[in-house]
Amino acid sequence: MAAQLDYHTIHQIFTRFRAAEAEPKGELDHVNAYTLVVAVALSAQATDVGVNKATKELFTIADTPQKMLDLGEEGLIDHIKTIGLYRNKAKNVIKMSKILVEDYGGEVPSSRAALESLPGVGRKTANVVLNMWFHLPAQAVDTHIFRFGNRSGVAVGKDVVAVERAIEDHIPAEFQKHAHHWMILHGRYVCKARKPLCATCLIRDLCAFEEKNFD
Repeated sequence: MAAQLDYHTIHQIFTRFRAAEAEPKGELDHVNAYTLVVAVALSAQATDVGVNKATKELFTIADTPQKMLDLGEEGLIDHIKTIGLYRNKAKNVIKMSKILVEDYGGEVPSSRAALESLPGVGRKTANVVLNMWFHLPAQAVDTHIFRFGNRSGVAVGKDVVAVERAIEDHIPAEFQKHAHHWMILHGRYVCKARKPLCATCLIRDLCAFEEKNFD
């Protein structure tokens, strides 16, 4: 775990991220708020590529809570059985869809508390939806962001909640909207777990990681 970087250095880091990609996008395919919630919930312990493959056809026939209920749990399983923990995830998606229909008129709520009350939706999923669909500066901390934040010194914390708070406290407001995507993409493709690509990293001179890899 590196020491927390100062405001000026973090501002430089995100200025470079913005210059490289001004409008970073999430990699989970979705067509509306509901399919985004479902996709993120399905992505736990699975890859975005795997989820996108499974939901490509699913979202053409079940893109609303009611249509998902009409499809049913077994019908849903037929589409997502290539994803890890698919049976439990299918149960949660059906339960979530039922609550959305009965309590929210089929609409996805824009409140973190309401989102987190849904089956299969934790803090990370709620924050992804708040950020990507409702355009709020919510920060969803996954393994990539947790690793990058601590390794680089951008957002240091012992757990995901601490890292989330560090992002909110230390990353300038002008970058908050896209901070989640810049960090997750950098962590996924450059600041990799086993062998970070420090030689081609655009922030290597600003990063606090002491064991940089230049192979």
